[in-house]
Amino acid sequence: MKYEITGKPGAEAVVLSAGLGGAAAFWKPQMAALEEHFRVVSFDQRGTGRNAEALPEGYSIAHMADDVVDVLDEAGIERAHFLGHALGGLVGLEIARRHPARLNCLVPVNAWAKVERHSERCFEIRIGILKSQGPAAYVAAQPLFLHTAPYMAEHYEKLDAEIAHGTAHFQGEENLLRRIGALRAFDSRADLADIMAPALVVAAKDDLLVPWTASQKLAEGLPNARLWLTETGGHASTVEQPEPFNRAVVEFLLEA
Repeated sequence: MKYEITGKPGAEAVVLSAGLGGAAAFWKPQMAALEEHFRVVSFDQRGTGRNAEALPEGYSIAHMADDVVDVLDEAGIERAHFLGHALGGLVGLEIARRHPARLNCLVPVNAWAKVERHSERCFEIRIGILKSQGPAAYVAAQPLFLHTAPYMAEHYEKLDAEIAHGTAHFQGEENLLRRIGALRAFDSRADLADIMAPALVVAAKDDLLVPWTASQKLAEGLPNARLWLTETGGHASTVEQPEPFNRAVVEFLLEA
């Protein structure tokens, strides 16, 4: 696994884990705020970007969690904070229940303990686009599930460039389907009460893909969690509303 460590030498470490796209670049709006206080560990998830390779059948969130632990071992980091978006949040939950000694605290963003039926419907629609129209159409439709309409209107050219980049660097149909299969199979509900790590559960109320109530249920199930809600920002609220998110997360991590 190729990874990078940036930020403040000798400080506590924060691991960043992206969502379904898998790209470390997703966290660009957070990097400066985090690097001021922490060592920041970032990587493209296996099967994507700089870690592109064919994923095996049965690839799971547990495999993704093992990848993170391997990165920490390679970097010589015993414990770290963990910040994960959507699928990345599931990876954090899996580490918390299988490798609790490796986590200081957990920040799942627009994530869930078990995927909601509404989100399942959204994934079915996206899979249908991929299979019937191909990767270019899948990537072109992605902003509709990530962003709010005002943001998309205001950043039309920026999103055009992101669509072009996403199409050129598409992770591959089989890899994507296996990663979607992994998040759909994940269910941590029975183990939430045993996860003792402090958690800041973050959600946007206007997220189209993941209802904010999924984060509410997650926060209620974790013994040491609190819920932080933003009124707007969509599924990619970390991109649309980075300043309030960065302040809340940095404050939480410094107190943890």
